[in-house]
Amino acid sequence: MSNHETARTRQPRVDDPGDVGRHVARRREELGLTREETAARAQMDPHYIEYLETTAVPVDLSALMRLAHALQTSVGALLGGENLAPGSATAAERPSLAQLTPDECWARVSARGVGRVVLVTPEGPAALPVNYRIVDRTVIFRTGEEGVLAHAVGHEVGFEVDRIDDGRSSGWSVLGIGVAERITDPEQLAGLAERMQPTPWAGGDRPVWVSIRPSRLSGREVRTGEPDPVPRSRGGTR
Repeated sequence: MSNHETARTRQPRVDDPGDVGRHVARRREELGLTREETAARAQMDPHYIEYLETTAVPVDLSALMRLAHALQTSVGALLGGENLAPGSATAAERPSLAQLTPDECWARVSARGVGRVVLVTPEGPAALPVNYRIVDRTVIFRTGEEGVLAHAVGHEVGFEVDRIDDGRSSGWSVLGIGVAERITDPEQLAGLAERMQPTPWAGGDRPVWVSIRPSRLSGREVRTGEPDPVPRSRGGTR
């Protein structure tokens, strides 16, 4: 076996990383980071970050994990998403389970995204995904006039959001409990319609705007230890 083959055996590589550079650049810009700042976080050479963002090159899995950690995202996100269900990775060596404060919960839920409305239907419990937006610590989403979610108006429901990072075997989940209420105020509806947020991915006519203002909010996060420092070569490269 050649030295090249031996190196490939020791270090897994991503087979088709053509989109990695674009995802790294997009995430870096979302965080407002320069290439130099990103390189410092990931303990890499800034020239490598530039090369990665402008050239379709194979990327070591270890480098992807360091970049994902530096950019506060997952390896799957840098690869452009995954079709497999998350959570297939083994547990980290030193995981810890932390309770999130309400402020930390709201920070993770952020302004918009995809969450799940948890409710009881005539057929039993259900968890339905919705595109949502947060306005004044209130969850807002749209649904159809005769849909299951429209019939939940006036009832207590759950609203759950989670994020899983398979690359680091970590993640968090936030659960809010509150009454689903239909938004009927014309001024509020006009403002929401003007911004067209949230926009349901499923499309179709979804004229019912629903809000959930959680009376209870809790969250948990599986955290892992900081990665071991990457040794620097005597030549001074990072």
